[in-house]
Amino acid sequence: MTRPRRLEALHGSPEAARGLGRTGRLWYAAYGSNMDPARLACYLAGGRPSGGLRDYPGCRDPSPPARSVPVMLPGLLYFATESQTWTGGRAFYDPGREPSGAPEPPGIPARAYLLTLSQFSDIATQEMDRAPVGDLDLTEVLVHGRARLGPGHYETLVCAGVLDGHPVLTFTAPWSSADGTVGLNPPAAAYLEHIAAGIVAAHGWSPHRAAAYLADCPGARGHWTAARIAALVRTAGEESVRRGEA
Repeated sequence: MTRPRRLEALHGSPEAARGLGRTGRLWYAAYGSNMDPARLACYLAGGRPSGGLRDYPGCRDPSPPARSVPVMLPGLLYFATESQTWTGGRAFYDPGREPSGAPEPPGIPARAYLLTLSQFSDIATQEMDRAPVGDLDLTEVLVHGRARLGPGHYETLVCAGVLDGHPVLTFTAPWSSADGTVGLNPPAAAYLEHIAAGIVAAHGWSPHRAAAYLADCPGARGHWTAARIAALVRTAGEESVRRGEA
């Protein structure tokens, strides 16, 4: 198992702003299907992810991330609304809640990619179902730790902390998982496959441990079992091996 990196707290804007201003880089913390580098590549270089229903235009700069490291985000992962790419529920991050049976260490297993501001902006914009046009203004999220850019899914930026002097950013919905108006929705198999594979690769968890974690997330709980999710990961791995041998 790979030990996740510990995030430093965000103490206002100066430290995070200096880190971004000094190098022009930041960490994008992926907690959903983008934990799988093959899925992230469709946002960077363009294309359609395996099992998905949409094509993505890609970033202005399609270069691969400078680095990637496993991290744990404080909060809760849940599935809600309806994905246009996968069908089924989307993965959302609720930084204000903790799961009942939190993993050790507690939090959400995520993969942090070191990107440029333009790359993060373009990935976030594509997640917002918009075409990349320019860099996002990160002033508010670096000052307050949160910035709402719109009312919809993935239109709220969150700064989870600082790592190696660079801010750690991600995006989610503006609502809380405890909001009674939010409709939880079980995720599709292809979507879970990418998320579980990303956790296994980044954190070194066994397929069963990753599957047990995902099966207990709100939205998936009661609809998916750990055994069914683990089977998705094993099947995907076997298919990858066969393709490599062919």
